[in-house]
Amino acid sequence: MIGAAGPILIRGGRVIDPASQTDEVADVLVADGVIRAVGRSLPDPEGGETVDAGGLVVCPGFVDLHCHLREPGFEDKETISTGTAAAAAGGFTTVCAMPNTDPPMDNAATINFVLGKAASEGSVRVLPIGCVTRGSAGRELADMAEMAEAGAVAFSDDGHPVSDDNLIRQALTYASGLGLPVIEHCEQLSLAAGGQINEGWVATRLGVRGMPAVAEEQMAARDIALAELTGGWVHLAHVSTAGTAGLVRRAKERGVRVTAEVTPHHLTLTEQAVLGDPGSGSPFDPLTPGAYSTYAKVNPPLRREEDVLAMVDALAEGVIDVIATDHAPHSQMDKLCTLDEAAFGISVLETALGSAMSLVNKGAISLGRVIEALTVRPAAILGDRAPAGLGTLAGGAPADLAIIDPGREWTVDPDEFMSKGRNTPLAGTRLTGRVVATIFAGRIVRRA
Repeated sequence: MIGAAGPILIRGGRVIDPASQTDEVADVLVADGVIRAVGRSLPDPEGGETVDAGGLVVCPGFVDLHCHLREPGFEDKETISTGTAAAAAGGFTTVCAMPNTDPPMDNAATINFVLGKAASEGSVRVLPIGCVTRGSAGRELADMAEMAEAGAVAFSDDGHPVSDDNLIRQALTYASGLGLPVIEHCEQLSLAAGGQINEGWVATRLGVRGMPAVAEEQMAARDIALAELTGGWVHLAHVSTAGTAGLVRRAKERGVRVTAEVTPHHLTLTEQAVLGDPGSGSPFDPLTPGAYSTYAKVNPPLRREEDVLAMVDALAEGVIDVIATDHAPHSQMDKLCTLDEAAFGISVLETALGSAMSLVNKGAISLGRVIEALTVRPAAILGDRAPAGLGTLAGGAPADLAIIDPGREWTVDPDEFMSKGRNTPLAGTRLTGRVVATIFAGRIVRRA
């Protein structure tokens, strides 16, 4: 923590709070860990700090539904301390920790461990997600009720789809009784097994097996059908294809309880990123052989340009509900190897806003919709498992805020990351728009 505990007045910023449909120049006063007032010409707080936000955007702190903090078990990749510091750097004040740790978060003890570590070492709020199956092995259900009582906010075997149809049906039924979603990694393994990147001309050129779009779409269709059958709530993780977006759109029209997320990289990068550094500025020549970038290897893979455009449209329409990072930090050894050997995943927390702003800056989506997808929408999915007022600037809501300089130009330098994970395909990329301060629970936890 780098901020004092006294009151803070953020003066003269463009306040964007999608929950209240607010978009105006105003002051925001926080004290005692909550939002005290939003209005014009508020008096400077006695014994507190005044922050000049002229020309800046002030909004609720971001909420990430999908983040890998790696602890326990993979502390060489990330820890709760470093991961939450990276979250604060990116404007995130709440992150939901995925359960594929070692041991997996499939019981109350591991849930309590993560909560305890976050309370003692975290820079921001951590909400744990429990496994769907014991050990994420896909053979028998984990004790969902026990984990929910301990503080789990959802269930997922992320990284592994629950391939057994009857087991995921049981999970949806059980979780619905707890009022919690099942977050599904949609991948038909028999179609995607051995795949390294998207199935298409880039995979053919590199001579590697591809992962077809239908592998995601088939599993998404199954999960939606079972949610419709059971009345359960399925949340589709990291949607990446136009076909999956269409399935979600039609399911919502039928009233199926389905929500969906998209990552910053699936909104902005195509499969061509695997062929080199998208930040280099060099012209792309598909006929010239060249090296590949393991930093762009992610699951689901970066797709075609048509899919990227479909993701942006679906997010703008609200078909896809939220932006979630799928922050997946890895050690250098996990990426400095062959494409086949490289781990899947990108370190995203510190570049998420900058990537999303690239869409805003070219007019593909509004800033208000981006902020909505990072704040009130994910908070609504968390429901009463999160503090009341999360994702808003309503009076009495948690004093969690992000202050953004929408015009600040910066170059992505992984050596400056707070995360242990330096694995990003954006190294050297010039972005416009950056979080310059993050306030969590009424304290400034990050200044840039």
